[in-house]
Amino acid sequence: MAKTSPEPRERVLVDLALQGGGAHGAFTWGVLDRLLEEEWLEVEGISGTSAGAMNAAVMASGYAKGGAPAAREALEAFWKRVSAAATFSPFQRGPVDRMLGRWTLDNSPAFLMMDLLARVISPYDVPSFGGNPLEQVLRGSVDFDALAEGPIKVFVTATNVRTGRGRIFRKGDITPAALLASACLPQLFQAVEIDGEPYWDGGFAGNPTLVPLITELVSDDTILVPINPIERLGTPRSARDILDRVNEISFNAVALKELKMLALLRKVADPGNTEGASWARMRMHVVRNQVMVGLGYSSKLNAEWTFLSMLREEGRRAAQDFLDAHGADIGRRSSLDLDRLLEGV
Repeated sequence: MAKTSPEPRERVLVDLALQGGGAHGAFTWGVLDRLLEEEWLEVEGISGTSAGAMNAAVMASGYAKGGAPAAREALEAFWKRVSAAATFSPFQRGPVDRMLGRWTLDNSPAFLMMDLLARVISPYDVPSFGGNPLEQVLRGSVDFDALAEGPIKVFVTATNVRTGRGRIFRKGDITPAALLASACLPQLFQAVEIDGEPYWDGGFAGNPTLVPLITELVSDDTILVPINPIERLGTPRSARDILDRVNEISFNAVALKELKMLALLRKVADPGNTEGASWARMRMHVVRNQVMVGLGYSSKLNAEWTFLSMLREEGRRAAQDFLDAHGADIGRRSSLDLDRLLEGV
């Protein structure tokens, strides 16, 4: 049974920043599932990239149709559809990994073949049949009209291939194509074209984008849910581990730079100035994530229901730990030391 606050609290407006990470996004599902149980938390907006964007769209769509209970149901239904769509996927754990309880696909012949070919063959060299199965999952999971009219503002980031800049899709512009663009890894998928422009994964430009949460919303509290580990002990030595760590660093770099920029603006902003007030008031919080440190890149393609369920429970546990440690800070003070981000800059 979920813990409840010892005494009723006044409602606090918050916004959410959700990183991407393939199947690891089920951890974020668990975090959202737990936060939605807290009636005093009122989500005004969500910025998401890749799987974070899909979680954001599904949650906001469900919330628009029936509040927090409907949002929780929509998230569970979405991840069940994801798992069902992958039932016959070639990316499956081997018998030894299943027996030992390992979630990795590192020993999957299909993953090893894909991993090798992705380094030498372009997705444009391979015929595409039937499109991306996630498109039908999204169409069955998100009411895009309800999303556009609903109370939660959503910001989805994709990277424009031509310019290298991020594009933020807002409520009425969010379509299945925009969500697929936000999750389009260029080694695996052809770029998604929207309005004649090609787009790749939003993680290259913002993972997730934080600025609109500060400049376009009333809420002063941002809760960041990271997926990719920022720190890892030791130095990777195998070719696969090196590449995995390079990917983690690359997808975290933009978010870390944006956090440092926000920290600097917060430090120099004039609270008495209309434009500077929102920067001066902002408060940042992070839901800590330990489980991903033990998971490699290949498990981001593991959509087994048992794996997704495990990540959900880990997400709920992390959210509970966050609420126990920092629930009292929300609406009052930042629980992330932004000044420390400026050390060494």
